[in-house]
Amino acid sequence: MTQKPNYSIAGKQSIAQTPDLRVTLMTLDPGQEIPWHTHTKVTDTTFCLKGRAEVSLLKPDETVVLNPGDWRRVEVGRPHRVRCLGQDQCQTLLVQGVGEYDFVAG
Repeated sequence: MTQKPNYSIAGKQSIAQTPDLRVTLMTLDPGQEIPWHTHTKVTDTTFCLKGRAEVSLLKPDETVVLNPGDWRRVEVGRPHRVRCLGQDQCQTLLVQGVGEYDFVAG
């Protein structure tokens, strides 16, 4: 079931979008997060550009801290969230694809 994402972050700018690929620049203030969710058709690849970001995953449980230059891929169907760590903003480049985008909260 595809849902509209229901969260607020400091900034979200579309860089490129096709039916099978999305590239988005995400800016999160300290403490902000993209809440737990999954995708049924696309992988997420998060590249940290600025600050520190945390990618938390389930099944199995895993937490990865991203510093500038680091990245993490999240496979289709794996629950995950991304949040800003520390006292400064973080900025990530999110690449989603290849496939039709969906967001399943939970």
